[in-house]
Amino acid sequence: MTIKRFTLEEANALLPQLKAELGRLQEMSEELEEQYIAYRMMKASYKTTKGDPLFELESKLDFMQVEFNLHMDNFSRQGVLVKMITPGLLDFPAIVDGEEALLCWREGEDRIAHYHGWNDGYAGRRRHPDA
Repeated sequence: MTIKRFTLEEANALLPQLKAELGRLQEMSEELEEQYIAYRMMKASYKTTKGDPLFELESKLDFMQVEFNLHMDNFSRQGVLVKMITPGLLDFPAIVDGEEALLCWREGEDRIAHYHGWNDGYAGRRRHPDA
């Protein structure tokens, strides 16, 4: 598998589109969680006697999960790593100063200005030399 590598300019150019996609992903995640909680509460209080009236809700949850996974896959297909949905945290594989690195964007930042090593994580963020 080939890993796409981004320049700082490429990653920042893609950021507006990704912010919108991330917003939709956050909405879907919240809705999925709310529906799952409602389902669990309904299931806990329901006494099954005949048939399965929860089937419709289970099917809805399954469909929501598939849709959510498809949206997550959109990031992967573009070569972007979703590290956290809320708050949004995205990583872009790159080469910085000749080394493998991840350009790092956190929700609330206007643009990508930091990077870290593959094993350093968010705590190891450093300012990008071209930012």
